[in-house]
Amino acid sequence: MDLTNKNILITGASKGIGEGIADYAMKMGAKVAVHYNSGKTSAEALVLKYPETNSKIFHADLSKMQDVVNLMEDVIAEFGNIDTIILNAGVFLQHSTRDSFENWLNIWKSTIDINLNSVGIMTKLGIDHFRKNKEGRFIYIGSRAVFRGETEEYLAYAASKGGLTSLARSVARSFGKENIKSFVIAPGFTRTQMAESFIETYGEERVLNEIALNELTKPSDIAPLVALMCSGDLDHATGATIDVNAGSHIR
Repeated sequence: MDLTNKNILITGASKGIGEGIADYAMKMGAKVAVHYNSGKTSAEALVLKYPETNSKIFHADLSKMQDVVNLMEDVIAEFGNIDTIILNAGVFLQHSTRDSFENWLNIWKSTIDINLNSVGIMTKLGIDHFRKNKEGRFIYIGSRAVFRGETEEYLAYAASKGGLTSLARSVARSFGKENIKSFVIAPGFTRTQMAESFIETYGEERVLNEIALNELTKPSDIAPLVALMCSGDLDHATGATIDVNAGSHIR
């Protein structure tokens, strides 16, 4: 798959699914804006693997509105234009309803800020940018939880991904005539650091018993599909949500 001359911004690209997507996109020739918050070392190592792409790293704390705005402005200033924005960054934080109201609410707010509010801001700024370029693509990394529901410890996570999915579909319907496309990838449990806390709590056997295949999905299983979306060869699937959950929830 040839992504040469494609400029791609990926949030949360220093680890997990984002890192897998960024690695694959650069391997296919894309110039990638690798966003990170705490994973500077891994972000630097990632871009050093593909010096020929001239990819760059960008820091932002997505819980802070000004950081989100600055991220978009910095990438556009450095790259000139963005062809695809991949909204991948997110947190998967437990907040049981048995916890105190104050603690429950703090995690709710933090989750919504990072998983949904930052996505909304970047969507607005991305639409502004794509209108100037007369083309662009959004790829939103959602979740199986939107369609199947989640356990009571992760209400904020499920709600945030539900909002993200509805936003992505609304973008597809509203801006297709302006040559702006929008897609959702809905993973199930994926072998990443973010999922490890759940696995540590409930055990890997419980997770494996939920899926139809013999092993958990890896970021490398998701990356080629995202790259196909970035290439433009899947544009007529705009608005689609594609499940990548090892057959654990089939719609």
